[in-house]
Amino acid sequence: MAAYWDEAAMQRVLVMPSILAIGDSWFWYPFPGGSLIRYLGPIVERKEHTILAYGMNGAEAFDYIDGKYKDRITGALRRYGNSLSAVFISGGGNDFAGFNDMRPLLALDCSGAQSAADCFRSGDGGLGHFLERMDDHYRRLIGLIYTHTSLDCRILMHSYDYAIPDGRGVAGKAGWLKPALVDAGVPEALQRDCVRYLIDAFHAMLGRVAAGDPAHLLIVDSRGTLAEKDWANELHPKGKGFKKIAKERWKPVLKGAGLA
Repeated sequence: MAAYWDEAAMQRVLVMPSILAIGDSWFWYPFPGGSLIRYLGPIVERKEHTILAYGMNGAEAFDYIDGKYKDRITGALRRYGNSLSAVFISGGGNDFAGFNDMRPLLALDCSGAQSAADCFRSGDGGLGHFLERMDDHYRRLIGLIYTHTSLDCRILMHSYDYAIPDGRGVAGKAGWLKPALVDAGVPEALQRDCVRYLIDAFHAMLGRVAAGDPAHLLIVDSRGTLAEKDWANELHPKGKGFKKIAKERWKPVLKGAGLA
């Protein structure tokens, strides 16, 4: 087995991780088909790597450095840092997904908007402020990883794909994107463009972070990978979708880093 979500189970078979995966539901998705890590495990296994996942469904980037997972992640880096070849990071999606997170990023009334950019609020609490917070969370997490790992350790961050704001959640519940778009009065014709605009802005933020150390900070660009049929709901691909992203987007980066 090349991927573990339970440290105790990994320890019982006397295995040490060479990759830590710090992430949200893209690493932890519990429904049929599994998460992205399920499909990354076999890719890195050929190089005799083992992945240990930290975080959980619903994790926000803040949680990794100041919130509920800080102590566990810091402890894992202290225990395994010297032997790590890589750290994978998946975070930020839950920071903008959900009515209470997404709605403040949007203007009060977008009914007259002509473009996606018109729909996002500027100033304190707006999209720019959100991206500054994400930038800070990522840089602080990367600094923590640097502190506990060797100079050979690579850090892989990923952007999300262009989710479809169709209102689909999990188990019949409301989605994470469409309710906020509707409440803001975003015209139906602009709702997908708004999600694309947000995902592109998040990807650009990661690019600015990675530019500080391109030899060690690598970005997996997931955008534009999935067809509509590959999505299970507004935020998560089906298993075949995660497999497609792992094969088409992660594998080339992993091979370039000597991890696959």
